[in-house]
Amino acid sequence: MERLAGGIMLLGGVRRAGLAILAGAVGALALPPFGFFAAMFLSFTLLVWLLDGATGNPERGHSTGLRTSFATGWLFGFGYFVAGLWWLGNALMLEADEFAWALPLAVLGLPAVLALFYGLATMIARLLWSDGFGRIAALSLGFGLAEWLRGFVATGFPWNAIGYAAMPMPLMMQSAHLVSVAGVTTLAVFVFSAPALLGTRKGMVPGLAIAGALFSAHLGYGAYRLNIPDADSPADRTLAVRLVQPMVDQSVKLENGDREEIFAEHLRLSALPSQEGEPRPEIIVWPETSLPFILTENPDALTRIGDMLGEGQVLITGAVRSEDQGAGQPVRYYNSVYLIGDQGQILAASDKVHLTPFGEYVPFEDVLRQFGIDNLVSLPGGFSAARMREALPLPSGVKLYPLICYEIVFPDEIPDDLAGLDAILNITNDAWFGRSPGPYQHFLQARLRAVETGLPLIRAANNGISAVVDTRGRIISGLRFDTRATANTTLEIKNASKRNSSRQRNNFWLIIVAVAVAALISRMGFIFKRN
Repeated sequence: MERLAGGIMLLGGVRRAGLAILAGAVGALALPPFGFFAAMFLSFTLLVWLLDGATGNPERGHSTGLRTSFATGWLFGFGYFVAGLWWLGNALMLEADEFAWALPLAVLGLPAVLALFYGLATMIARLLWSDGFGRIAALSLGFGLAEWLRGFVATGFPWNAIGYAAMPMPLMMQSAHLVSVAGVTTLAVFVFSAPALLGTRKGMVPGLAIAGALFSAHLGYGAYRLNIPDADSPADRTLAVRLVQPMVDQSVKLENGDREEIFAEHLRLSALPSQEGEPRPEIIVWPETSLPFILTENPDALTRIGDMLGEGQVLITGAVRSEDQGAGQPVRYYNSVYLIGDQGQILAASDKVHLTPFGEYVPFEDVLRQFGIDNLVSLPGGFSAARMREALPLPSGVKLYPLICYEIVFPDEIPDDLAGLDAILNITNDAWFGRSPGPYQHFLQARLRAVETGLPLIRAANNGISAVVDTRGRIISGLRFDTRATANTTLEIKNASKRNSSRQRNNFWLIIVAVAVAALISRMGFIFKRN
């Protein structure tokens, strides 16, 4: 092991760059649909040894070491994000004649930008690098801060944070309720990096002991939380839910063809009789932009929806909403969710707040449109972002908090105060990405919002993955990917242990301080020993 570590430290040039990219790409195997979290141990072990080679020679100078460390982290991140996000290119190929030219930007350009955060992580680690287990604490610090920044810089894109690799199943998800995904990410990097100590021996015993204790606590807390019941609700309310997964081909939706057929199929699936033993649905949930037209332009659609619904039933559906701004002003379009009652009346609505760049709007529009860069969604001027998100109050008194599409991957899109909220609603259309890892990755992140918040999740997706998930991230009922079907289930609404955002943030920063102190102490000892 020591000979292997030494050989990797001494690598240079193309071989060094290639191994850094490969190490990141291997780590992507820990993401859905593979979920092979052990791949991260190899990935981060190689990264530590590569950084040892970048930082181990004091004669190279401080600035040279920082540049080499940044480059190593960037190459690692580039490999990780290309291997984990290549499927984004599928969305462009749906209209290849118009967007194929942008394929390299999606498959290589975005990973190159996201990799800057991992370059920053390893550069931060370089400042506190030492020869003991403190250096993996420094790496944890760097990645914890970098992933935190990735959640909001330039509107944020926290997709596939390292912490998700440590949470492939409910047993390993529960720590997120205590320290958030950001906290899990920080500690996971320490654990994933610990095997690197076997190659250098220095700090091996305490480092491996701490990593073993952290991993055991991770599993132990998961087992504990999965085996304690939610607090019983005084009213012991239940909600009968039907998820509709219509599996409409995205190319058909883009061509704006067969609108009547698409609408009729949604109505048919929604009206199917419940199987023996299944509850009569109180709410029927359609995915994002299910309505193939704008309601104000098709008033008959509301009548048909009302005719389909039984007494007391409501429909929740995604739709494009238009808003007339008056004479001489362009019409605004919103990606919305409607709550429609059994008389065909709109009871409530909420608009998407956090839009998808290049999918729903073009950043720096005036400049980029001159180069032919446009939205994937063909609307004049793209979508507008709502100023605030509205909860959807059901006639039964249950209140749902709607998150449309990739809003669900942002923990901060959920309010600090969860009082009065009973469940998260997530509607999405992942058919853009075809048969790829994208929908599976999206679903994992949605499940983690349920665990973080202590709120159950109701999720409807065009071609999957649709499911009702409990507060522990367990699937109560769901539909397989790429199947046209419905799922009926009864969701228990309880006064579960909901998220305390301030506590989670405080716990995350306590973890950051702890790894920073460990890295600093180790660094000071390293400097004194060397002098």
